[in-house]
Amino acid sequence: MKKIMFFDIDGTLVPEDGSSGVPESTVRALRLARKAGSVLCVSTGRPAVNVGGDITGLGFDAYIYGCGTHIVCGGREVYYRTVDRQLCLDIVKLLRECGTVPMFERRDGVFFDFKMPQTPMIQDIRAGFAAQGKDVDRSAEDKDFSFDKFIISYDASADIPRLRPVIERDFFWIDRGEGFAEIVPRPCSKATGIETVLAHFGIPKERSYAVGDSLNDLPMFSAAGTSIAMGNGTRLIPYADYVTDDIMQDGIYNAMEHFGFFEAEEGL
Repeated sequence: MKKIMFFDIDGTLVPEDGSSGVPESTVRALRLARKAGSVLCVSTGRPAVNVGGDITGLGFDAYIYGCGTHIVCGGREVYYRTVDRQLCLDIVKLLRECGTVPMFERRDGVFFDFKMPQTPMIQDIRAGFAAQGKDVDRSAEDKDFSFDKFIISYDASADIPRLRPVIERDFFWIDRGEGFAEIVPRPCSKATGIETVLAHFGIPKERSYAVGDSLNDLPMFSAAGTSIAMGNGTRLIPYADYVTDDIMQDGIYNAMEHFGFFEAEEGL
């Protein structure tokens, strides 16, 4: 029976600050695990459009995008859920009234709200996307605007006490700290994504492992048989079954070696 491991991207496969790419020890670990017959999957909050060749070139068997809103297994889309356009428009109006600054994410692009003053965090994200050659001019005012999920940036002046209860009627609110929240439509999560992938490959939960570094990885921890926190994932560490090393200190390699991912299973 094969093992399967689910990997977050930012802070797990690549440094959160974008200072470098996938560590060489991680590339080596993935190669050894594939050779041993393990199943390897990405589970990320990013939409598909923001997962580039640095990740897809590593040969993963499945991708859980957008915190479970979009799932691809073996190159075939097996699940996709987007948000009704009228609800999207209602959310834009509410976010403006509550003084928060969003970035809306869809599998084919991202949208900004240029009617709101851009926070430094959103400005930095937009600049990073622009540097990668992505379209950063799509707007909540566009005729084709809609989203699968979104993030918000806010400061002390934002009316979060009004906003959050309304949002949570239809969405999960993931507090990422420091005036940053990730908003995902119910019932989607990294947990539902893992459940879908496990069913697709016919692998039981007890043979599954999830590795991450931030609180949006908590749903993965509930869905996998074994949860692994990166050493750099300070806020996630208390919830993990196992804590590996920092991303730049061979954290992925050491975790996969510890759990036997480089050893071919009997009968494979």
